[in-house]
Amino acid sequence: MATINIPNSQGSTKPEDLIEIDLKQPWLAAILAWALPGLGHIYQGRTGKGILFFVCILGTFFYGLYIGNGKEVYAAVPWEQQYRWQYFCQLGVGLPSTPMLWQRSKSLKDPDHNHTGFMAPPRPGRPYNGPFETPDESGNISRQPSERAKWTLDSHPYAEISTVYTVVAGLLNILVICDAAAGPLLISPQPDKKKKGTDDSSGDNDSTKKKSDD
Repeated sequence: MATINIPNSQGSTKPEDLIEIDLKQPWLAAILAWALPGLGHIYQGRTGKGILFFVCILGTFFYGLYIGNGKEVYAAVPWEQQYRWQYFCQLGVGLPSTPMLWQRSKSLKDPDHNHTGFMAPPRPGRPYNGPFETPDESGNISRQPSERAKWTLDSHPYAEISTVYTVVAGLLNILVICDAAAGPLLISPQPDKKKKGTDDSSGDNDSTKKKSDD
């Protein structure tokens, strides 16, 4: 069990004013926070924060998934974006993003590279599949060399925005995991130099006045 003490709402660091936060088992809280955003905080009894993180992070992730037609969250495969860094960030959301790892495994085991499904990676073009046909904005049929290109056209102009939303959600949850494991980040207020200078000058004036009186 671990606890930390933080200043109260007025910033007081006096022992009697400190607020104690019970982090319980920080490692377990971190795992729960990754598995489902906010769950680690709920485990620690920080329910308000947990619900806020749950709604904001998963809301951002699923909204990004929605505007991208569910196609912008997938794991890298050798034939399409082999070094796709975005999915490492998307994994930060936790369990809601893990179906893409299972779908990647199924795609790699399919000799015809014809596997499809929720969070499945795009299928390769020729000689396995394609060309992929889809109607463009004018209603004409457009032929795309790969399924990834077809998805981009189908989601236009939201494909890139969808990726940004899902990546940001994953990165935000990394911060949430750190908060669950180590407690809130505290920034100590800096002393007011102007006020201190005023106090010092006031003290000097008092000393001068006293000396002149003597």
